[in-house]
Amino acid sequence: MIGHLLGPEIQSLIEARNFSALREVLVDFTPADVAEIINDVSEQDRAVVFRLLPHAQAAEVFEYLESDAQEALLKGMGTVDSARILNEMSPDDRTALLEELPGAAVAQLLQLLTPEEKRLAQSLLNYPDGSVGRLMTPDFIKVGQQWTIRQVLDFIREHGRDSETLNVIYVTDAQGHLIDDVRIREFLLRPLDTIVDDIHDSSFVALHATDPASDALELFKKYDRNTLPVVDSEGKLLAIVTVDDMLDVQEEEATEDIQKLGGTAALDEPYMDAPLAELIKKRAPWLVVLFIGEMLTASVIGYFEHELQRAVVLALFIPLIISSGGNSGSQASTLVIRAMALGEVTLADWWRVLRREIASGLILGAILGVLGLVRVVVSGHFAPQTYGAHATLIGATLGVTIASVVLWGSLCGSMLPLILRRLGIDPATSSAPFVATLVDVTGLLIYFSAAVLILRGTVL
Repeated sequence: MIGHLLGPEIQSLIEARNFSALREVLVDFTPADVAEIINDVSEQDRAVVFRLLPHAQAAEVFEYLESDAQEALLKGMGTVDSARILNEMSPDDRTALLEELPGAAVAQLLQLLTPEEKRLAQSLLNYPDGSVGRLMTPDFIKVGQQWTIRQVLDFIREHGRDSETLNVIYVTDAQGHLIDDVRIREFLLRPLDTIVDDIHDSSFVALHATDPASDALELFKKYDRNTLPVVDSEGKLLAIVTVDDMLDVQEEEATEDIQKLGGTAALDEPYMDAPLAELIKKRAPWLVVLFIGEMLTASVIGYFEHELQRAVVLALFIPLIISSGGNSGSQASTLVIRAMALGEVTLADWWRVLRREIASGLILGAILGVLGLVRVVVSGHFAPQTYGAHATLIGATLGVTIASVVLWGSLCGSMLPLILRRLGIDPATSSAPFVATLVDVTGLLIYFSAAVLILRGTVL
């Protein structure tokens, strides 16, 4: 965290207007570190620090900046500087910036690009939001299958500086169809007169530009790759996608799932940047739904009002019943949703999940049920005025209810994400608060039903 460590030093150099010393400090660090420093200084000082960077370093640093810092710098820079930065940015990073901006701003920035870069930027922006096409970069090395190793290495020396990566070299035929992707070491370890066609095996994995980015993420994980090629419907090589873009996709998906698990709609921007109205808009619908659900709890209690009047002691355990069922349901839903996200659980596994949750729910419910029974019996022995002469029956009611509610919560929490996936709905929508609310209402029905059966003729 170099930016955080150097923040005070950078700030003191800025305040002292010691720009020569500041420039010397900045050139010694990597673009990622300089971007962190710029992100940490005040908004009015970001432009000052950025303008001190050499032209060759500025474009690289700009790609690592947060989106709000990029927008602010573009507004503060002149047309010439903005054009230089935008034209030197990697196509995928430039697309990520442009898709965050309003349409009018995008149109203005596109006019600053060279004809070739403008054509490329527009082609990437034309792909659907969230697709592989938005993440592509055309900066890669491709060679012909009849080339010799000597020709390949000469080509890499001439054009490799502009490539996004040199770890993998792509082999195409005369029509541009992807034949194979070959690791660079295969070229370095073979005799120079070897033909490329003699060292590839035509075994490769490729993406399509219209594939969802989430599907691409799964392929990166499955095949443990740092880069994957992108082909069109005819199998012609279009571009590549690199793992750094996949890390951004993974972060976005994890953030969205966590927010949904917390009972809120996913935010479209960082929390600190989101307007108050946006936060309310994202949170209010879920709170209203959960509030209406919890109102059913009052309806259940009202339905059993007569039983509560005859045995007020039953009201003591309502919070315990509610929390036990809600906690077990939240645990199960979180475990299953995460397992589905990692590909560990699919719809075909529903029966195995059900059996596991029945077993675990019964055991966990029995443990908590016995604790509840013992607690009431022991308390009834030392404080008979609280439970009267029927402490054992009340304890049995509590124990049976907790065991049943914990089992029911586990089943609801584990099955609901699978049902939602089957309906084509994001499983993360079955958030912990949603499951807890569902189990709260049904848990009270179980509680009072058990009380009527066990305590009839005694307390009731």
